[in-house]
Amino acid sequence: MFVDLFLGLREAKVPVSLREYLTLLEAMDKRLVQYDVEGFYYLSRAALVKDERNIDKFDQVFSTVFKGLEAISGAPEGAEAVDLPEEWLRKLAEKHLSPEEMKEVEALGGFEKLMETLRKRLEEQEKRHQGGSKWIGTAGTSPFGAYGYNPEGVRIGQKESRNRRAVKVWDRREFRDFDDNVELGTRNIKLALKRLRRWARDGADEELDLDNTIRSTAEHGYLDVKTRPERRNAVKVVLFLDVGGSMDDHIKVMEELFSAAKTELKNMEHYYFHNCLYEGVWKENKRRWTDQLPTAEVLNKFPKDWKCIFVGDASMSPYEIAYPGGASEHWNEEAGEVWLKRAIDKWPSCTWINPVPERQWKYTHSIQMIQEIFGGRMHPMTLEGLGAAMKELSR
Repeated sequence: MFVDLFLGLREAKVPVSLREYLTLLEAMDKRLVQYDVEGFYYLSRAALVKDERNIDKFDQVFSTVFKGLEAISGAPEGAEAVDLPEEWLRKLAEKHLSPEEMKEVEALGGFEKLMETLRKRLEEQEKRHQGGSKWIGTAGTSPFGAYGYNPEGVRIGQKESRNRRAVKVWDRREFRDFDDNVELGTRNIKLALKRLRRWARDGADEELDLDNTIRSTAEHGYLDVKTRPERRNAVKVVLFLDVGGSMDDHIKVMEELFSAAKTELKNMEHYYFHNCLYEGVWKENKRRWTDQLPTAEVLNKFPKDWKCIFVGDASMSPYEIAYPGGASEHWNEEAGEVWLKRAIDKWPSCTWINPVPERQWKYTHSIQMIQEIFGGRMHPMTLEGLGAAMKELSR
């Protein structure tokens, strides 16, 4: 059973070693977890997963390997499923059922009756069953099975709860956002942006300086409270955001990124552009035609030590990048490539983040052109990609 888990994780590209597998076996041998599937889940995850980005892959493999009686719905015989430890179901029920639900189970005969009935049904049933109120199957009112309803049911073979009344839920994926190949939510973007740090103390004295307070109190013989400026992230960022056109497909993730960036990057200035950087940018989209700022002024405003991040899908006509007059909405005197190179020259610590899945980049000529202009410093909008971008900017 545990070998299947180990091999399944290796097949799913989770970097688990033989040493970690032996650690899990040692923990089981010492009975750190007994008859508690949830406890075993956390124990095996702690022993086998060393990077939070692999938690979602672990959940999927764990669900496949330890799927309880899910196979019963398609198996010709149900005898093999009798090996499911009754105590696992009992202890999980005690943890997850509300007092009202426990009373309802007891009123209908109690957990003992529930397990006894399950054993009898497994012995009697010989094929898959759908509907009805007795057999282990689907779409019925039996206490055992899936996609039906019973107040004291044991869910078997159903991926998610429908009535939220099953005693045991086997398939529960709570950490899919940690997967390094999925698009990010605001919380994970914040975690990634935290990697872009340069600590400094500035502002008024607001924070208790414990070490100096202890030292000064010992020297003077009375309580001498010392304070100091709060430690802040001193990284300064210029953020350029592509809006309109094909970027409308990425509005949600762009809003999440902008929200997270405002929270985590206290020293940040943002500007909008469309498709490619040209001679003008703007701060508010509703005033893009009336209150544009000359890009040259922005380049002159912020020193060389600022970090620069472009965010956009880089999907446009190649002419918009390579030629004067190629812009889709106005006549540009200079090619977009010229302005991008000026920004890179001004802020050498510069990167481009692309919400388009990386596997699709090779099919869009303009994405390849932007990649070349940025010297390969383009990263996908995933936990792994954003982390790599922040690491690059921290150099």
